[in-house]
Amino acid sequence: MMKLSAWRQMTEPGCWAGILVVLCTLSMGADVQQALKTPSMPSTVLQRHKRAWKWDKLYVYEETPKIQPEKIGKLDNTLFSVDTRYRLSGEGANDIFSVNDNGDIFVNAMLDREKKSTYKLSASITNIKNNKQMDNDETFVIVVLDINDNIPVFPPDLSGSISESSITGSIVMTVKATDADDPTTQNGKIEYRLLNGTDLFNINNKGEIITLKSDLDREKQSQYLIAIQAKDMPGIMSGNSATTIVTININDINDNIATFKTGKYHFNVKEDSEIGFTIGILEVEDKDETQNKDPTFTIQQQYGEMFGINQSNEKDGILSLKVPLDYEKVKMYTFSVNVDEHTVSTKADNQGPNLLKRAEVSINVIDVDEPPVFSQTEYTFSIYEGPFKNPRIGAVSARDPDSTGYKIRYSIEDPNCPVAVDPVGHLSLKWQLDREQKSSYTFQVTAHEDKPNGLKSYAMVNLKVLDINDNEPELTNGSYVYVCESDKPGTIIGTIGAYDKDENSGRFRFTLTKKSSNFSLYDNQDNTSSIVLRQGGFSTEHSVEHVLEIEIADGGTPEKKSINPLPIKVCKCQPGRRIEYCMAYAQTGMSVSALLAILLCIATILVIVILIVLRRRYQKDVLVTKSSGEIHEQLVRYDEEGGGEMDTNGYDVSILTSACHDSSFRPGAGPSLYAKVKKPPACKGDMAMMIEVKKDEADHDRDGIPYDTLHIYGYEGSESLAGSLSSLDSSSSGSNLDYDFLNEWGPRFRTLAQLYGVDGSDTDSSY
Repeated sequence: MMKLSAWRQMTEPGCWAGILVVLCTLSMGADVQQALKTPSMPSTVLQRHKRAWKWDKLYVYEETPKIQPEKIGKLDNTLFSVDTRYRLSGEGANDIFSVNDNGDIFVNAMLDREKKSTYKLSASITNIKNNKQMDNDETFVIVVLDINDNIPVFPPDLSGSISESSITGSIVMTVKATDADDPTTQNGKIEYRLLNGTDLFNINNKGEIITLKSDLDREKQSQYLIAIQAKDMPGIMSGNSATTIVTININDINDNIATFKTGKYHFNVKEDSEIGFTIGILEVEDKDETQNKDPTFTIQQQYGEMFGINQSNEKDGILSLKVPLDYEKVKMYTFSVNVDEHTVSTKADNQGPNLLKRAEVSINVIDVDEPPVFSQTEYTFSIYEGPFKNPRIGAVSARDPDSTGYKIRYSIEDPNCPVAVDPVGHLSLKWQLDREQKSSYTFQVTAHEDKPNGLKSYAMVNLKVLDINDNEPELTNGSYVYVCESDKPGTIIGTIGAYDKDENSGRFRFTLTKKSSNFSLYDNQDNTSSIVLRQGGFSTEHSVEHVLEIEIADGGTPEKKSINPLPIKVCKCQPGRRIEYCMAYAQTGMSVSALLAILLCIATILVIVILIVLRRRYQKDVLVTKSSGEIHEQLVRYDEEGGGEMDTNGYDVSILTSACHDSSFRPGAGPSLYAKVKKPPACKGDMAMMIEVKKDEADHDRDGIPYDTLHIYGYEGSESLAGSLSSLDSSSSGSNLDYDFLNEWGPRFRTLAQLYGVDGSDTDSSY
């Protein structure tokens, strides 16, 4: 398209507006064309009428290179003079658009209509000497005219679908391309054309792809790739165009019939197969997709009760077992199965004598060793609770289905089951039952072949315990009975009820065992009874505890009765018999069971005390008779040297030094801590006699502390001529003790006498 600047080179400046009308009529929008046709269309020199700005739209083409500013119009005002200047303000003023001193409007940059299609500006006239505005501002619009500078654009990944065998003229999909040019001009309008597949499809100016035939067949071709061209400037050879590929998928419908893949099917099935067991698959052939397949299978009539057939997920036939098989009765089954399918259309391929719509099925029954079979899968029996005269409940029965016919024996494996079974299947009670504890029992009875490693089977047995009237009725709601100080005679002070653990008990009857002057009992005939006040005047400060004895009969067979005490509290109440507080009564009596419990506790405490005393006495006897040797053995260690005289931690020897000087260790008039020691005469052989004396005293003195433990190390005896043998406070010189008597004790003490400085030369001659 020719640019406006080229026309200006060939025409006079005053004539360019007329030429512009001719060139732009085809490419301008409707609003622009209407403006050009209007008689009031302004010229390039804008006229002022009646001293008022009068403006219309100015036009400029987009994408026009601007080597130098291009004049697009002129401002004019009657107030214009050498002292005035025109000024622009608004969108793009003094940047994209400018005005010179003469009022000529120039565009200084290349415009893009797709970014901005119009610009709003204001023109003003100002005196340059006093900077005073001469007239009011006026607004005008510059319109950017479109050129065909954009190509159509398709959205990505275009695809559509249509069902096979659709009628001619069916819409497959709609294609929509976009063009950024002005949609009101030929630049922005688009036309479509198919580049291939024109024998099957067509496309209109709306972008709708339509079928031309009705014989689309998914089984022959399931997808088509169609090239589509979109071009602007419809009806004109020139223009911009774009091409895309559209994927058209042919959707499947159920237009093919199902047939068997083979005419005969053979299966082997064990006779012990369970009901519902899958015997095999009858495969069918159907060209349709799985979701559109819908075959129907029919089994030969007399075999339909024994075998069933259903569709699999792949729409094949699943042959299953409906009743148990028995090899001993029937060893082989042969029957026919038909397949049929209702399709939505008729094809030539769906007809013909060679289609396998019927197949023969053979089932071979395989013999197995079967477990016993009960006559019932579940047994139900009932028996009354309580003592029984005849423990017999019922019987179970099973048989060996095999031809061998082994004998069957029965057992119950649960040791906690209250029922026993004998080898022939008779059930009987093992102990008495109580319905109130447990009302029903469920257990298994095992039947096993009477042979080594015989097979087993199980049957469930349900035992229901029937009720007898063996429980006494109990009083209920007794805690809600109380009398208020303000109650008047005839007031119902409470309603009691009854409860019986037995089921289906009759109507309860309530009676007072003893007449009461204060209260009466009224049977409501609905298993409740009301307590009625006969006379008032009760007080919480001067009142005694009132107890009614109520007899309740349950009306069963045999009838059970119970006597229930009902204590009645005296309370201070607010209006509406709302309790404020009640009088608390101390218990004046004690039940026999409570008394027995107290006596039992006292007896237990006495037994424990006696046992403790006996144990302590026994321990004391054992200490005297048996522990002396152990204590002696523990303390008398002649081979242990210790830590010397300074080792006071291991051996406290201070008691040895104090024993001789402390009068408390000497025997007095009272009982001594240690056994009295009789000093044997100091002569030859007296040492042995002393040992015997000490042994005799130790054997007969049961209350004394063992001599060997305390006498030797704690106290050496009174009036001993030898004194202490400890080295504390003693030495070989400076001692006041005379150790000459050691020489009189014989040669065994000679070394000891020498240690203490005794000259044994005087006594050697006597030995």
